[in-house]
Amino acid sequence: MSKDAELVKKLKDSSLKDTAFSELLDVYQERLYWHIRKIVTTHENADDVLQNTFIRIYKSIHNFQEKSSLHTWMYRIAYNESIRFIDKNNKKNFDNIEEVSDSNLEVLFEDDYFDGDEIQKKLTKIISLFSEKQKRVFQMKYFDDLSFRRISEILEISESTLKSSYYTAVKIIEEKIFL
Repeated sequence: MSKDAELVKKLKDSSLKDTAFSELLDVYQERLYWHIRKIVTTHENADDVLQNTFIRIYKSIHNFQEKSSLHTWMYRIAYNESIRFIDKNNKKNFDNIEEVSDSNLEVLFEDDYFDGDEIQKKLTKIISLFSEKQKRVFQMKYFDDLSFRRISEILEISESTLKSSYYTAVKIIEEKIFL
């Protein structure tokens, strides 16, 4: 039995759930934080979404059917929580998508935790212009180094569509990065 399978078994056992959840946090907290951070941009927002993600995982572990890996299931929850957070906040504060992108970039570049150089800032600006789907696919593949198969499971999109989206993004970046 794999470590994740053992962990799931403990998480579903009410007498072991709290201890197993602590173990789950130790293993996945940082990875999920960075996955979320790439989507919601700021440290504070990532912390909020991460907390909501782990609350949802804790409350719904009994619904996990083990059709995918634990990792994939949690990434999907983190992704959905991130998108829910963005949708909720964007509806309140902005009139159009350009305002959202500009505001998110401004906040990111002012963030004490962002230490990017000019190329990294330019890359971030280029990525911010992508559609939400293309942005997520690129970030998961390039920054998280996830396989197309795993991304397909998380986003529930075909691998061929993901590959097309990713390689289109790469081409756009190559064309614009040194302009």
